[in-house]
Amino acid sequence: MYLEEKFESLQSIYTQLINDIDFDKPSFSIAIYFIIFNPTFWNIVARLEYHTHFLSNFTGSARSGCYTLAGTIFLLGLCRDVYFKKALADQPTSPILDDDMITVTGRFCVIIGQVLVATSMWKLGITGTYLGDYFGILMDEIVTDFPFNVSSNPMYQGSTLTFIGYTLLEGKAAGLLLSFMVYSMYYFALKFEEPFTAMIYAKRDEERANRKKKAT
Repeated sequence: MYLEEKFESLQSIYTQLINDIDFDKPSFSIAIYFIIFNPTFWNIVARLEYHTHFLSNFTGSARSGCYTLAGTIFLLGLCRDVYFKKALADQPTSPILDDDMITVTGRFCVIIGQVLVATSMWKLGITGTYLGDYFGILMDEIVTDFPFNVSSNPMYQGSTLTFIGYTLLEGKAAGLLLSFMVYSMYYFALKFEEPFTAMIYAKRDEERANRKKKAT
């Protein structure tokens, strides 16, 4: 009986949150577009660069190509963030999320999320953050100190936390759905990125080992 009541209560909350979303707002649709497009774009372009070096050839060097892609990803990220905020501004406030404790939780999420993103970028640098390994710009060793000792993917997880935090601060149910989509796209992006990156570094290590054998 207790479990049934809890389930009905959760179902009621879920239904109310869905009802608090205005799916017809253009800004909501545009935010979804950028959330889906951005990671899809950078994965396709990075794979093409790895196999064809088209950006490196076009810009004159691997580093210039990486910076070009980094700038493009950054600008697309700004567009996504702008429309995420605009989408929330155009949405009604959800009574369920209009609570002081939820607001406090939102602040903590934003702070933690931004710390993870900022420290991750600081440790990796521009080329480490923006897919430099696809351009042949590899790091000497894996970064294992903060924030990588508390988060497996601090850039993606920090970004997701920031979106969730901003959503809770604004009290908009639509933001929860958009944040879930951000998390889902990062999740699927990692399914493509992590094995491919591991292959790149494994190939580098194999080449190093072969050179050592020839040297001896």
